[in-house]
Order: sequence, then structure tokens, then C-alpha cells
Amino acid sequence: MKCFLLLKVKIVNSDEGAKVCGWCRAVGIFRSDMNGHCMDGKILDAVEELRSGGGYGNLILETKRSAGHRKNETSRRDAEDKSHLPALEAAYTCILRELGEDTDRQGLLRTPLRAAKAMQFLTKGYHETVEDILNGAIFDEDHNEMVIVKDIDMFSLCEHHLVPFFGKVHIGYIPNKKVVGLSKLARIVEIYSRRLQVQERLTKQIAMGISEALQPKGVAVIIEAAHMCMVMRGVQKMSSRTVTSTMLGVYLEDPKTREEFLTLAH
Repeated sequence: MKCFLLLKVKIVNSDEGAKVCGWCRAVGIFRSDMNGHCMDGKILDAVEELRSGGGYGNLILETKRSAGHRKNETSRRDAEDKSHLPALEAAYTCILRELGEDTDRQGLLRTPLRAAKAMQFLTKGYHETVEDILNGAIFDEDHNEMVIVKDIDMFSLCEHHLVPFFGKVHIGYIPNKKVVGLSKLARIVEIYSRRLQVQERLTKQIAMGISEALQPKGVAVIIEAAHMCMVMRGVQKMSSRTVTSTMLGVYLEDPKTREEFLTLAH
């Protein structure tokens, strides 16, 4: 897609007096010939390949198809959620009445509908998959050292009491010739946390999702969370935290690798 955009941008002057396109300036390419054409070899090769193969039309068509597919999938999910709203709204109305509330009073008139929509949002992970979220953002890279993204905010609902638990997720993986866009790791956390969960299963699902998508040498996931079912009710221990971990591959097999991750994650 960048090659296509390269042909469309306006030619501007660089600080060195050479003409470069706006996209090349953004990525720090300032080499050009006297006609102002960018001289980066990889870009020119890619442009020539598209030219000779008539690839512009195919590239645009494929991009439109991909965008159309995502739009259709989102529309389908929205329609499905909308079709379930009346039943969810009625259920919340029934709950409020059984609690002794007057559902016709001003403060509660729209509460069942709001609660239904909120529950759909809090469980939207059921409609999402790792493949959808990654959307091809896996890249070939000769990097074999540890990659860690820590302190990822996480919110979920306990499946036992339907009250929140929330905290931080720390993720580490060792690439096997492939890396993923860092924001995608946080999105994977959201896929699995936006469901009715227990922390133990959530930890394992995140680790397995990353492992299956990247096939890395190892994956490590730690979750530290506060559970409102232990704070608002039950034992009511305000300062309690639950820590769970899942180690796969070299993190499970090699104590030194596991120790390095635990040190860096904290």
C-alpha cells in the first residue's frame, strides 16, 4: 500500500535542497535524483514490480475487499447484538422488580436497556478472534531475544458472581523469526478479558492465543488482579490481590529464562 501512496503524494523540498515525496520525508529518506524521484532501492523495486505486473488495480481491489469484509463482519455482529437487546432488557427489568425496585420511577426507566448494552460491551470478546485482531500484523524479523510488554490494563467479569476483577497483565515472548505489532498483544488481552472469566483460565488463554498465532520459542503471561467478589462481598478483604501465571516453551523448560522474565516484568 505504501508504494501506491508514494505515487500520489506531493513533491516537496527537503532541508538539503533535494526533492523528496512527503511519505519519504516521513520515513527519513532524502536521496533523490535531479528529477525529484526517490532513490530508495527497495521502494523503487516494489513500485516497478507493481507497474510491470499491473498490480495497482489488484492492490486497490484487495484492500477494498478486506475493508468490506471487516465492515460486513462488524455490521453482522452489531445486528446480532441488537436482536438480543429486547430479551436482555426484559431480563434486567425482571431482576430489578424481584429486588423490590419500582422500574417505572424516573431513575430506572432506561436502566434495563443501559445495563443490557453494557453487558454486551463487557462480553464483546465472544465475537472476536485472535486472527481478526492481528489482521496480518505479523512480521518476519531475525530477532531472538525476549520481548516484554508489561502493565497492560485488564478488566473482566468474574463468571461466578458477574462482578468485575481488574489489574495488570505482563506478557513476554521469544520470537521464532516472527514478531507481532506490540499493540496487538494488548488487543489479545482484551479479546479474552471481555468475557465471563476466571483469572486462571484467562491467563492461559492469552498465552495460548499468542503461542498459536506466532509459534514463538516461548510465551510467558502474568496477571495481577483485584477481585470485587472478594472486596465488595464475601470475605471483604480490601487489599487482596491474585497473581496467576502461564509459562510455555523455553519459559517453562529453562529456569534462567523464566527468572529473567520475572525480573524484567517486575
